[in-house]
Amino acid sequence: MTATPHAADLARHLARHLARSTAIESITALKHRYFRACDAKDPVGFRDCFVAVGSVLDYGELGVTDADGMAAVFASIALQQVDGKNVILDMHHGVHPDITVGEDGTASGRWTLRFRQVNLIERTETVATGEYADEYQVQDGHWKIATCTFRQLWAITRPLDDATRITQ
Repeated sequence: MTATPHAADLARHLARHLARSTAIESITALKHRYFRACDAKDPVGFRDCFVAVGSVLDYGELGVTDADGMAAVFASIALQQVDGKNVILDMHHGVHPDITVGEDGTASGRWTLRFRQVNLIERTETVATGEYADEYQVQDGHWKIATCTFRQLWAITRPLDDATRITQ
């Protein structure tokens, strides 16, 4: 039995839809791994979210570099310790994903970041929000971030008083 042209068109449409949905799910999981690596102070996990060569990361005040350079900046900030305890405590929540998948193994995405940081050296808490604009590529069968641009929209930094208790 031969499929009708209509059935063949429907099958192609369903296959494209399934591939697009699978890509969006994989890219979402990738970005969540990125946020978790940031909060877990995991520069190796952070670096693994990006393409092996040729990435471009523009994080505003933190600079423009490739994934290796930003992983080094990340480690220099996130891994600071005093008396065996972390002094920079971060919380990254990525929300409102808007992901567009191309037919050629590429995709683009936008995310809103909800960010909170406690700095125990400066005794401050910062709450901020901003927007990520990413480009993704399939590399060795896995989605990776090729370019990542972050633009802060606003931030509030306030002092921590002597009554503030922080546990870790």
